[in-house]
Amino acid sequence: MKTVHKFRLECGSALNSLKLRKGFRLVHSEYLVTEKAVFVWVEVPLDLSLPEIQLKLRVFGTGEAIPRHFTYMSSAVDGFGPEAYHIYSLEAQDLVMGQVA
Repeated sequence: MKTVHKFRLECGSALNSLKLRKGFRLVHSEYLVTEKAVFVWVEVPLDLSLPEIQLKLRVFGTGEAIPRHFTYMSSAVDGFGPEAYHIYSLEAQDLVMGQVA
């Protein structure tokens, strides 16, 4: 079995740390105008025997410099403004197309 969890991400230089079970998958990201924040929806297995992983995400604005050791995950667009937000993972070596190997 599996489920989907919603997480609010802080923008700017903050790292967002999510504790997830191995086998997770990022399924959606969106900028919610009513909250003025970026959210991600992550599918996670409910198998408690799977190890937990710390996923560290950072939100970058368009045109902002992104260090090489970050891996692209998704983008979210402000539908009522000119902004787009790009979500990157710090654990580039552990991720394969949004899933932990």
